[in-house]
Amino acid sequence: MAQMAETPRADLLVLFGATGDLARRMLLPSLYFLDVDGFLPDGFKIVATARAELSRQDFLDHVRSDLKGRPEGLDEAVWARFCGRLDYVPADATSIEGLAALKPHTAQASRPMFYLAISPSLYSKVCAALAKVGFAGPESRIVLEKPIGRDLESSRAINAAVGAVFDEERVFRIDHYLGKETVQNLIALRFANTLFEPLWNNLTIDHVQITVAETEGVGERWPYYDEYGALRDMLQNHMLQLLCLVAMEPPSDMEPDSVRNEKVKVLRSLRGFTRADAQGCSIRGQYGDGVVAGRAAHAYEKERGQPSDIETFVALRADIDNWRWAGVPFFLRTGKRLPERRTQIAIQFKPVPHSIFGGAASQDLTANRLVIDLQPDEDIELTLMNKAPGISREGMRLQSLPLSLSLLRAYEGPGARRRIAYERLLLDVIVGNSTLFVRRDEVEAAWRWIDGVADAWKEAGLTPKPYAAGSWGPAGAFALIERAGRAWYD
Repeated sequence: MAQMAETPRADLLVLFGATGDLARRMLLPSLYFLDVDGFLPDGFKIVATARAELSRQDFLDHVRSDLKGRPEGLDEAVWARFCGRLDYVPADATSIEGLAALKPHTAQASRPMFYLAISPSLYSKVCAALAKVGFAGPESRIVLEKPIGRDLESSRAINAAVGAVFDEERVFRIDHYLGKETVQNLIALRFANTLFEPLWNNLTIDHVQITVAETEGVGERWPYYDEYGALRDMLQNHMLQLLCLVAMEPPSDMEPDSVRNEKVKVLRSLRGFTRADAQGCSIRGQYGDGVVAGRAAHAYEKERGQPSDIETFVALRADIDNWRWAGVPFFLRTGKRLPERRTQIAIQFKPVPHSIFGGAASQDLTANRLVIDLQPDEDIELTLMNKAPGISREGMRLQSLPLSLSLLRAYEGPGARRRIAYERLLLDVIVGNSTLFVRRDEVEAAWRWIDGVADAWKEAGLTPKPYAAGSWGPAGAFALIERAGRAWYD
């Protein structure tokens, strides 16, 4: 990724919500591993803060315990350096008095970054308090977690409140999917090879599938989930970001605005949803009782304790109205309590226009497919046709074989480990590179399209269809893609 060498590095991170699940599982381990690899600048400090009344030593003990419990273990020499950077201050981030308590711990910093690992409903209050206390200087940066709003109107309100305090170039809206190695490798695959880009269009690609499947249920997160649902929780950010990277035009360079300009063009080219599209090109689902990974799983309504009309599964067809993608359907699906955990992009190419192979060989022919796996394994696999070894009375036989670019196999060895996606993104905030972050107009363009889908559902009276936990969603999800003459890649 291009780095903006002229931008001074941040010298302080203030981590709000430091005792929360995100900070303990992802952010603090990511910062530790950046220190392991020598990426944290000399003198870089971390001030963790939350409402929990903990001493600094209590907090350090929690962090140490979390790190020791990870598969990588704990390097005592690195820990000694890392804990020297780390401080903890209990405070209410929404109040001037609370933020004032942080001042003695941040006085030596000139380029602070503020990470809001808290509810987006608090962003406006925290930014206003940061301004009043004098933290929002011209060299400061702020990191916002998704979701930014629940719809276009609320997103604009949050962005306006943040923008009143921080200039746009100092706002880093984070989507951890963009920190994954395979997502970044998609950019390299497309634009660092002459092989794919000439074929990356409606002349050779039949359709694209993007799947984000999760085996776990909503569980205790139901108060949040019941407000957002699968459409707003997953499709608005993660899945549309993946769609943009697949569909965008080649940027002029890797400067942040060059890349983000092309993603915004894709979002603006998405065909709006109508009532007819809601009925024929989308399906909502909600999981019921079932079995996942050999264990009984309860219905969403049982977890919630009462009936709900929120969707835990969405499948829909999206169309991009531009010259490159006209006529190529993008099929998106995401859901909870599905049979396996999988995030995957499948690029299905068209079949050869004419088979020169007779007999059984013609029946062996299958169209090429490029499959990009993001999780649980990171892999890029291109399926090609090959002559089957041996001889046969029927003449030549063909078989489909994969060419794999598995990151685990390619880079396995002593000391190799899978990076946390947040490592890349935190380092980018430190150095001031916003390429992998979402710009304000990008967020709002995504919400505009998602609001159109939600409005079409409401107009059509589309309610969630039940599906058994451990299945691939309602039967309508299969009918949706079969009506277009395709099938899900499972």
